[in-house]
Amino acid sequence: MDRPRGNPPTPPSDAPSDEPGAEPRDVPAVTVRVVVAPVFGTNCTVLSAPGGDCVVVDAGAGVVDAVVALVESAGLVPRAVLATHGHVDHTWDAAALADRFDVPVVLHAADAYRLADPFGSLEHGSPTGDRGARSLVSGPLGAALAAAGARPEDYREPTRVETFDVAAGEERVLRWGDLVLRAVGAPGHTEGSTLYLVGEPGTGIVLSGDVLFAGSVGRTDLPGGDGATMARTLRDVVGRLDPAWDVLPGHGPATAVARELATNPFLAA
Repeated sequence: MDRPRGNPPTPPSDAPSDEPGAEPRDVPAVTVRVVVAPVFGTNCTVLSAPGGDCVVVDAGAGVVDAVVALVESAGLVPRAVLATHGHVDHTWDAAALADRFDVPVVLHAADAYRLADPFGSLEHGSPTGDRGARSLVSGPLGAALAAAGARPEDYREPTRVETFDVAAGEERVLRWGDLVLRAVGAPGHTEGSTLYLVGEPGTGIVLSGDVLFAGSVGRTDLPGGDGATMARTLRDVVGRLDPAWDVLPGHGPATAVARELATNPFLAA
């Protein structure tokens, strides 16, 4: 969650392990559409291939109707609901959309536990129990949910979850029909934070979640966050991205790797 300032993992459906809103925006073979969630302004992104295969990334609170309308009007075929990480402002409507489209929720294995305890995983030292700290949610999160007509007790854990594993800075190819993404491990904001690369540098886009924003980076003071890990991710993962990539963060305006490398104070050498 942010704003600008044991078991072996299983591969997503149709993502073989041996594989090496807004106006639509086209990148090679992929169309990018964005719906901004009313709670915390999460950028919910619909990525679609020419044949209609699509995935929804970061289903924040309040996006169901807009995403369903977008998918139906464009004649798309949903294949999965992805998350850049497991914080509840990126997964609130994941279960609803996954059920509506009969698809899995897909995210990094290290963040999957957050889907079962979304509020407890946001509070240091919170008691566990029925939904962890659900009854204890207060402050900005509770206020934002209330303003949007949502309540913590309305959260639903997805019933069909598929995970992947990828180490920091390494890539994992995810494929659904004609739609291909590259997942890059980028921990620090959370243990399983992931960048999704779509297309190629110069014409493609990086979905950066809460790792990188326009002029800022993700916080590390919530459970699972780690400042030293984030520093390594910014240096060794974000800092080594091709400057030609455009970037769509989890919140706020789009930016570009070149711009952030030149002006973002958190990326200064």
